[in-house]
Amino acid sequence: MAQCKALTTPNTMWDFCPSLAAAYLFTILFALTTLLHTLQAILHRKPYCWVIVMSGLIQTVTYIFRVLSILNPASYTDYAAWFVLILIAPLWTNAFVYMVMGRMVWNFTDDARVLRMRPWHFGLAFVVLDVIAFIIQVYGAAQAAGNNIAYSVEMTGLHIYMGGVGVQQLFVLVFIFCAIVLHQKIRQQRRPDQRDALVLLYVLYGCLALITMRIIFRLCEYAQGLDSSIPQHEAYQYCLDSVPMLLALVGLNVVHPGRLMPGKESDLPGRKERKRMGGDTKASVLGRGNDLVCLLYSLCCCTRVESGGLADG
Repeated sequence: MAQCKALTTPNTMWDFCPSLAAAYLFTILFALTTLLHTLQAILHRKPYCWVIVMSGLIQTVTYIFRVLSILNPASYTDYAAWFVLILIAPLWTNAFVYMVMGRMVWNFTDDARVLRMRPWHFGLAFVVLDVIAFIIQVYGAAQAAGNNIAYSVEMTGLHIYMGGVGVQQLFVLVFIFCAIVLHQKIRQQRRPDQRDALVLLYVLYGCLALITMRIIFRLCEYAQGLDSSIPQHEAYQYCLDSVPMLLALVGLNVVHPGRLMPGKESDLPGRKERKRMGGDTKASVLGRGNDLVCLLYSLCCCTRVESGGLADG
């Protein structure tokens, strides 16, 4: 039986024998979904999609470093790189979900509000909160991944990281509440684009559920420190971290926000643009910018009323 290089190499960073084939597989899978996200961002001309591209890119780089670490078990740099990156990569997916929902408020609500918040304020607020969680997690993970550090320092780093994960989950729960409010609003409005809005919202729910699954796993994994038995079995990591994050990326490939919110008019306008157009909702901005749109909309409404009257008669 062949010996495991990751265990027999002097000064190895590994405590168990990792699967090189699995690391190669997930490198390829994350690279494919990232490439597709890049092409979709270009095709739909949505600059904000660089955030989900970054999420996929970091996940891909994570597994590249994992492969390198398996091939060079004594390399602290390769090991620390994948260890830190895999902990923080999902935050980019989280941020993208926040950004998408802000644009949903703009595109799929008549008054462009949710809980009295404008879409540009809504998205910005949650992204800032996500950045705060990101900074906490990076600091904690970097401290815990130090080489030849004392056990107390390692545990302090893990506790900081877990605190950041807990903060992230708190923000996710608040966001889910806002998403439910938006969900109810979309159903009550009964707009022609209701189906697109609900499909995209269900995908965001799915992404948040996968992120929550991953957060719970990480909290359980490091509750007892790096010497816990959970990190010794990489199947847990693949099933409860890597696979959920891959599914989130693929789900956003299949139901891409740029496809359901197409065109330049679906982008959030800047402050100067809103002031110039004289409106705070998509309908008002389009109406003042294009009288033909208003005319066609009015004709459509009149046609529906007349059709309804004839049907009643």
